[in-house]
This record gives sequence, C-alpha cells and structure tokens, in this order.
Amino acid sequence: MAGLKYISHYPEHIQDQAKALIEADRLGDYLKQKYPEAHQLQSDKALYQYVTELKNRHMKNVGTLSQVSYNSKLKVLKQALGIHTHQSRVQGSKLKSHNSITVASVFKEAPLEFLRMIVVHELAHFKESDHNKAFYQLCTHMQPDYHQVELDMRLWLLWQELENNES
Repeated sequence: MAGLKYISHYPEHIQDQAKALIEADRLGDYLKQKYPEAHQLQSDKALYQYVTELKNRHMKNVGTLSQVSYNSKLKVLKQALGIHTHQSRVQGSKLKSHNSITVASVFKEAPLEFLRMIVVHELAHFKESDHNKAFYQLCTHMQPDYHQVELDMRLWLLWQELENNES
C-alpha cells in the first residue's frame, strides 16, 4: 500500500482507520456517502464570487480581493493546495493593497466543503500568517467543522491518488 502522506501527521488510530478503509476498498464509498456531490464553481469568475462572498460575510475588514483563480500547476510546483498573497504598495499618498488567492485545480472536481475549507484556510492567512491557535479559531469560525473537513479532504486526495495509480 502506498504511504499515507496526506495524513502522516495524524494520530496512529486515524491512520489505522484510513488503512482499513483502503484495504477494504471502501474509502471512496465512505467519501461519496459523506460528500455526494461536486460543486459547480468551475470558472475563475464563479470562484471569485464565491470567495468574495465568504470574505464579506466573515472578514469585512480585509481589503478587496484583487484576484481569485484556479491553477493546475499549484500542487506540483509549490506542494500546496492554495496560496494567498498580500501586497501593500504606496501610490502617491495612498496605501494600496493587492490580495489574491489561488486554488489548486484539483478542487474543481471536489465537493464544495473541500473547496470551502481551502478558501477558509487561505482567507484566514490574511489575518494570521502562522498556523497558530488564533489561525485555527478563525478557520472554525468561518467553517465550524473545519478540522473534520480537512481530514476528509486529505483522505479524498489520498483516494484520488490511489484511483489514478490504478488506471
């Protein structure tokens, strides 16, 4: 069996449960039952609208998002599933900010909960740069089941990889 790289930092009992699902060929069934549908946010424009709505609902004082997009090379190049950038520039007597979020294209085919988890994670970085207690509190404020969805998303990535290796 391939290594459990997406969940290697989780406790052993969780890894054991994942291994049991994989060995019984039931990981896909578990995920499909829990998250039956993929979302319909296929374009960068639709993603931008979705992310802006989330930002406005939970983080009104974060500046306007300049760009939100999918990127097919993100996972390969940066070993990341999402990236946020924040730049502040002086233009004359004003301070202009440029905020952007890039999401790995693999999430075009994912359930909405997984896409939301990635977006929530990247939005939280606009307030908290480190993965600390305040960061995760902000994530759970925006998505109360954040930690469970993160685990399930990692299992989904593992399942996708296993499926691709079989074909």
